[in-house]
Amino acid sequence: MPVRCAFVALTPANLQAAHSDVEIGSPLLVIGFPLGFHDTLHHLPVARLACVASSFGVRFQGQGYFLTDARTHRGTSGAPAPMRDPTPSSSSAALPCKLLGTHSSRIDMGSRDVVLDETLGLKCAWYADILLTLTDH
Repeated sequence: MPVRCAFVALTPANLQAAHSDVEIGSPLLVIGFPLGFHDTLHHLPVARLACVASSFGVRFQGQGYFLTDARTHRGTSGAPAPMRDPTPSSSSAALPCKLLGTHSSRIDMGSRDVVLDETLGLKCAWYADILLTLTDH
């Protein structure tokens, strides 16, 4: 069943609070404008399927982000990364998803041989709770 998050504004209640509900491999979406591509008639973004690629709740490398495995392109920086709400309640019925984070950038290894080795294909997503810090909530 698809996540329907397109026309409802996210609030602090939509942030994923329980880290134990999110496991490595949990599916999520990255909703944005890859390379500027979008539905030009309705001015809507597109979604890419992704999954959590590092232990959620453990700040990767001690930073404020976790890793995702997703096929994304330029233009998706700042894109929301929601997942289906693992514990839906009547108060979240209008929006059956939780915001895990905000897509930021790709991550790679400096020691990778650019001729022999493919890129890792991993991306960084800033934890959603950082948004509260940035917006003084």
